[in-house]
Amino acid sequence: MTITEKILAAHAGLDRVEPGQIVSVKVDVALGNDITAPIAIREFRRVGAERVFDRSRVVLVPDHFAPNKDIASAEQCKVLREFARDQDLEHYFETGEMGVEHALLPEQGIVVPGDVVIGADSHTCTYGALGAFSTGVGSTDLAAAMVTGEAWFKVPESIKFVYRGELPPWVEGKDLILYTIGRIGVDGALYRAMEFTGPVIERLGMDDRLTMANMAIEAGGKNGIIAPDATTRAYMEGRAKRPPVYYRSDPDARYAEVVEIDVGRIRPQVAFPHLPSNTRAIDDVGEVPIDQVVIGSCTNGRIEDLRRAARVLRGQRVAKYVRCIVIPATQQIYRQAMCEGLLEVFLDAGCAVSTPTCGPCLGGHMGILAKGERAVATTNRNFVGRMGHPESEVYLASPSVAAASAVKGRIASPEEVVA
Repeated sequence: MTITEKILAAHAGLDRVEPGQIVSVKVDVALGNDITAPIAIREFRRVGAERVFDRSRVVLVPDHFAPNKDIASAEQCKVLREFARDQDLEHYFETGEMGVEHALLPEQGIVVPGDVVIGADSHTCTYGALGAFSTGVGSTDLAAAMVTGEAWFKVPESIKFVYRGELPPWVEGKDLILYTIGRIGVDGALYRAMEFTGPVIERLGMDDRLTMANMAIEAGGKNGIIAPDATTRAYMEGRAKRPPVYYRSDPDARYAEVVEIDVGRIRPQVAFPHLPSNTRAIDDVGEVPIDQVVIGSCTNGRIEDLRRAARVLRGQRVAKYVRCIVIPATQQIYRQAMCEGLLEVFLDAGCAVSTPTCGPCLGGHMGILAKGERAVATTNRNFVGRMGHPESEVYLASPSVAAASAVKGRIASPEEVVA
């Protein structure tokens, strides 16, 4: 069996499962945010439920419109707060301790290898980087799991992606996943598990792995997953709130497809509007003036992302008439960036630094685009109107490319800024 099949079988109480099989599995973590959880809470109450199945496994994070941007968002967050208080939830994160959910849960050790995690947010697939089966669901599925502690799935086929070779300078996890999505398309892994393997993945740090798993959904994947190894064990050391279970695919596991990728040929990538698959190498971008840069989000708001951005921005200034917004994904990352002097680098360069929030990624707040404006963002989606006006444009890139673009006032390679 593949690692995905093994995790689902174990949580279904079965010796083995096959792709296409419908299984009901026990859920280790059920996650909601300030957009999706109010609907789940309403359904929870509508069916007459009184208590969640486990107060330590239902997690609520108000991060999309928090700190609240208007009365409507304040009312949404109030629903979460009152439900968390009523149910005495162990993992509810108020502003001041809150972070972007998909950065926060791994950091806090709430998700561990071998878990089944569902979240009413499409980028719940992020936790596959830890060797967990995790996927996004609707709010009603979240409500059912909050009551029963279970969810049903059709076991997905798996695609094995094997990355070999030596990473060229400035090529990061974000470039690997953008290149992969560009190669297979936004429906290239539809309802399949994307299993990322190979010597390059084994050498990647956890922040890059989380970035890659985060964007599996942008290729239609049911989940993205990386087998746990020494890097995973080191990351979980001292933070895991439950004993991890380390699964790996069998040597004779069956895959729907195997995709081999030589990373030595990959250049920093940019996804043009309006699809994450509309990728080009940085050398083929041409002259694209920009108005805004966003460095943050559940895709690239972690400490290694901020270090890379700071490496480019150190001693530089953001171009005149360009806004550069930097958003550490959690309070812990914010503090670490401050201790390392990264925030000073950003401020000296003329960036705005924000408390953790998903705000600009989904056009919520903290960086809305006007008509005709262009942004380079380290976020995960560039659909029409994603960050503001329907006639604005979002270009997806790594933190290094985003930082270089902020300095040049156009989409630029970090090689143009750092000697």
